[in-house]
Amino acid sequence: MNLTLPSRARLVIIGGGAVGCGVAYSLAEAGERDILLVERANELGQITTAQGAGLCGQPRDSVERIKLAMRSVATFRKLQRDAEARPDWHEVGSLRLALSEGRVAQFQQFKKFCDEAGLETALLESREAGRRWPLMDFGRVKAVLWCPSDGYMTPGCVVKAYAHQSSKLGVRFATDVAVEGIVRDNGRVKALRTNRGTIECEKVINAAGAHAYHIAKLAGLDLPIVPVRHEYFVTVPVEGLGPELPCFRIPELTLYGRVREQGLLLGGWEPKSLHTDPRSYELAGTPPGINPDWPVLKDFAEKFKPFFPTATTAEIKTVAKGWPTFTPDGRFIIGESCRLKGFVMAGGCNAHGISGSAGIGHLLVQSLLEPEPSNYVKSLSPDRFTESTWNWDDACRQAQVVYETYYGV
Repeated sequence: MNLTLPSRARLVIIGGGAVGCGVAYSLAEAGERDILLVERANELGQITTAQGAGLCGQPRDSVERIKLAMRSVATFRKLQRDAEARPDWHEVGSLRLALSEGRVAQFQQFKKFCDEAGLETALLESREAGRRWPLMDFGRVKAVLWCPSDGYMTPGCVVKAYAHQSSKLGVRFATDVAVEGIVRDNGRVKALRTNRGTIECEKVINAAGAHAYHIAKLAGLDLPIVPVRHEYFVTVPVEGLGPELPCFRIPELTLYGRVREQGLLLGGWEPKSLHTDPRSYELAGTPPGINPDWPVLKDFAEKFKPFFPTATTAEIKTVAKGWPTFTPDGRFIIGESCRLKGFVMAGGCNAHGISGSAGIGHLLVQSLLEPEPSNYVKSLSPDRFTESTWNWDDACRQAQVVYETYYGV
């Protein structure tokens, strides 16, 4: 990965996490050549991607978003067939638990969208759901939305699989590369300045995660890409837990989970979230460190205790924490800027960076290569922020609301 930096590449991707590597793979599969990906760390997938829980759920609140997730699942299946570098994809299915009639109605609406998108789902009674997760108590559950093609993967393995396949298609990767500036000429990108030299290029693609704001500023763009804290924990092994058990989500309790190394992985969306202002740290710096918030993590366990008392009393082995980025409207920022031709965004992933990486790559391909992208793709353009009026205080609060209402009705 630490290759001699070329003096020129047609397309340069900034960021070696799941989104950057997924974009590289999607562009290469679409026939693009002369692609270089640069990453500041000494390995790919070290920062936000490394903290991901790895769940991939497809039922969503619109046909477009369902198809996006289906694209990712199809890609993970394809990558899994290569024994040299697999994403560690486990298609175990998922159970969404409804605890109220309002949530049942939402699940019924989800199923209609899934049917329209061509995604197989079913509404199960508690007894049938119990056969799929025998150790879980479904006594409080009103209905369960089952999706057999959902699953989970290992985030680091996803990145390696993308890089492996992309390399075979000619994509080059360079680590230990710190971006320092974007050279502009007559309203378009001319080159990328780094600590290891300047790279002439036609397009720069910003997939820099928690530093996507700073890279955009180098291009003269102010974009509301807000890092919001997220945490989950993994217990020691628990008797009866195996890798074949489905993922689960309990939206009313804002919880999600799966089995990881025979232990319980349990996370949730905090009702009072904590964000950091990207303007408070430099491109050369890092977001603030995160210490485990034990009251929050214990609250996750207490909420889940009625469903699985044994697992929530098990010793916690690992706490994962990071700064996934959110936008005020809860949508990705994808596409070329009208302010600077050749500067392309692939950021603001709203906690879908890993699971949605292949879908995001597909959307980016559409935005760049199709003569008339769909209205959905157009709606993700960075121009919606650069060509409108907004302020940072409101943007940060709205991004927090997106996080806090992640499972909202």
